[in-house]
Amino acid sequence: MPPQPQVRRSFLEFLKSFVGIVRVLQILLGAGLWVTIAANKYEGSIHYVLFVAVLFWLLTLAVFVVTLLDKQDLVPIVGGERWLLSNVIHDVAATLLYLSTIGIMIYKTQKNSYCNLDVYKHHCLYKVYLTASVFACLTASVYLLSAVYSSYRKCRGERTVV
Repeated sequence: MPPQPQVRRSFLEFLKSFVGIVRVLQILLGAGLWVTIAANKYEGSIHYVLFVAVLFWLLTLAVFVVTLLDKQDLVPIVGGERWLLSNVIHDVAATLLYLSTIGIMIYKTQKNSYCNLDVYKHHCLYKVYLTASVFACLTASVYLLSAVYSSYRKCRGERTVV
């Protein structure tokens, strides 16, 4: 049985909204970060970066699916009328933790900058760390943008995400 036109319209409405586009960007950029790190050898504080990236990728994916299906009323404690505030808290927490991952990735990139020379022939993670730093910066920026936008909507008295 095909989905009802009203449900299909709700999907498209959310996906075309600012929040829907930002959530898709968060998912894609977060996946880019953790795939970049996980596909290469990593050690030390990079485990924390990978933890933050995977944790918020999964949480954002869950928030996206719940909002896409318009089932936020079924989420206990943080759903229903509190869903917009829950999204703001999620985005602020993600922004803050991604800021710490940016610091770690920049430190690791600078620490490995010696092997950026053409004559250096050994295995080097400089380009991996540089790429991960860019993904971390972009992801933190998108989370910050979402947090500011949702906070603005919450201060205006709106109660829904879309």
